[in-house]
Amino acid sequence: MPLEPSGLAAQNAEAAIPEEQARRAGIYSVLAALLRDPPGPEVLEFAALLEADAGEHKSDLALSFTMLSLAARHSEAETLRDEYHALFIGLGRGELVPYGSWYQTGFLMEKPLGLLRADLAQLGYERSDQVHEPEDHIAALCEVMAMLIQEDAPVDHQRRFFNSHVGNWADAFFSDLSEARSAVFYKSVARLGGAFMFLEARYLSLLD
Repeated sequence: MPLEPSGLAAQNAEAAIPEEQARRAGIYSVLAALLRDPPGPEVLEFAALLEADAGEHKSDLALSFTMLSLAARHSEAETLRDEYHALFIGLGRGELVPYGSWYQTGFLMEKPLGLLRADLAQLGYERSDQVHEPEDHIAALCEVMAMLIQEDAPVDHQRRFFNSHVGNWADAFFSDLSEARSAVFYKSVARLGGAFMFLEARYLSLLD
């Protein structure tokens, strides 16, 4: 995991949370797993089993679950490694740059990353020694949101982090991913990410 809980934040990592919150955390975790590295057989097997809740049928989120599930059943890990490489790594740079600083300023390692690091430290998170990518990678941010939910962090903390570091650029990233020339399987990931970010922004804005 690119980011690990530390200090007081870690003490709440096993807190029991309601089913609705567990589902939110689960979607963030799925997105993180699909965007952190090329998905292997285990991740694909899990994605293939995704399905919408009864109340979500006919929604954009429900359709995105169906699309991702079908894509996972008909994809092979080796092919996805090539697709992931073309999209996010490339020869020098992939087709997309999945970092918040890039989307917000046009450059890597800029002010948004510094602000993120300060907020992560305040929340009690630190980057794992095994990870070298900047913390504003879309997968790392999804992991942080999942951990905040799993730890039952105050809604105000979740909303502030989302608005400051995720919601202000993730929609543009997923839109670009949906239109990327190299994207085949990842169009379904983009569909899920875009639908979920839209609902998440509305959900957090309505909570006190």
